[in-house]
Amino acid sequence: MARQTWTNRLTYILTVAGATIGFGATWRFPYLVGENGGGAYVLVFIVAMLLVGVPIILVENVIGRRAMCNCVDAFAVPVAGRKPHPLWKLCGYGALLGAFGILAYYMVIGGWVVSYIVNIAIGLFSDAGLDLSSPVSKEVTEAFYNDNIVNAPLDITLYTLVFVWLNWIILKRGVIAGIERSVRYLMPLLFICLIVMVIRNLTLDGAAQGVEFYLLPDFSKITPELFLMVLGQVFFALSLGFGVMITLSSHLSAKEDLIRTATITGIINTLIAVMCGFMIFPSLFTAGLSPDSGPSLVFKTLPIAFSQIHFGGFFALIFFLLLIVAAFTTSLTIYQVIIAVLNEKFGIRLNGAINLTLGFVFIFGNLPCILSSSVLSDVTFINRSIFDAFDYISGNICFVLTALGSTLFAGFVLKEEAVIELSNRGTFKSALHKVWYNYTRYIVPLIIIGIFLYGIL
Repeated sequence: MARQTWTNRLTYILTVAGATIGFGATWRFPYLVGENGGGAYVLVFIVAMLLVGVPIILVENVIGRRAMCNCVDAFAVPVAGRKPHPLWKLCGYGALLGAFGILAYYMVIGGWVVSYIVNIAIGLFSDAGLDLSSPVSKEVTEAFYNDNIVNAPLDITLYTLVFVWLNWIILKRGVIAGIERSVRYLMPLLFICLIVMVIRNLTLDGAAQGVEFYLLPDFSKITPELFLMVLGQVFFALSLGFGVMITLSSHLSAKEDLIRTATITGIINTLIAVMCGFMIFPSLFTAGLSPDSGPSLVFKTLPIAFSQIHFGGFFALIFFLLLIVAAFTTSLTIYQVIIAVLNEKFGIRLNGAINLTLGFVFIFGNLPCILSSSVLSDVTFINRSIFDAFDYISGNICFVLTALGSTLFAGFVLKEEAVIELSNRGTFKSALHKVWYNYTRYIVPLIIIGIFLYGIL
């Protein structure tokens, strides 16, 4: 049976944009900006996206479209009539391990967001839930977080199951009928929510201070350490190194211009991340709140800001709906990485592969992460809680090593085949093809090694 391909460029770009936005842009990027000097981080992020992010998107696109198969078998397709060494498949298995690692805690954060959506909606119409109709204190938001997230494993398990179930409904329809068609509606909804929130927050009384913090770089903050930190965020933000780009591009038409789609992907991801800053920092400064509250920024600090503006509960609800939509568009594609391997490589029927993937991740990933703050709080791995260990291993080891392997594979195994694939089998030629090849062959691996060493040390 012929492999399904994306209906057109727009739907592919929307799907890839959905895969790369997620919590990377809406949750992780804003708190890292707040912790690392505002505008300095934003400036370095934009530079890193162009110099590193887009070239590595192209690496994974070339591997995926050339192979037109799952992320493990993609490293076994013959090159010049000879099969690559079997050890190259470790890149694909590393991607699977990373995908499992991120889904383990990612779906739980989705459960947290669902909990906030439910409780804020209840608070709009009653005194129960999270009432943001009048100013609340830090003590209130911290107490809510502890009572409804940290110390409510049963509730979070149910909310996480709801999020997993929604993914299951879409995934069982397949790549095109399921993922592509859902993204057609989810991405416009995400953009609408984002634009509403940006406009609302830019019209607040203290918005100018937030925008100044966000856009004016303090050049003294720009250090090699910051650059390496930003590169790690670029990997996370673009879903690089866990097979998503390889899997999605395996359904891409042979006529598609890879350079154009990769560039558009990088630009859209950057724009969304930057817009999220305009959505968050004006409200923080209007409320007189610190922007450097770390990972808890969205869950503990922002509700305080929303409670101090007119119709705060309503806008908070839109904000958390935006988060769940972004998370949804990402989780679908990460699940698909594992499902494609089970379905294509091991011959498991699609429904069976979906059930096995979601069930395995939930039992061995989601549940341990949910319980890591309560029943399993004393269990640690590499001096971290179970939740943080999944984050650390997937983000600092699996993703980085898989991206490094993919880059070396393109540069030293595919060689001219990579350039040929990029030029659509020679149908159009550009000097950029050779520039990209030499850049990713010699320069990018050194950058990735730097990221890896930084993450470890």
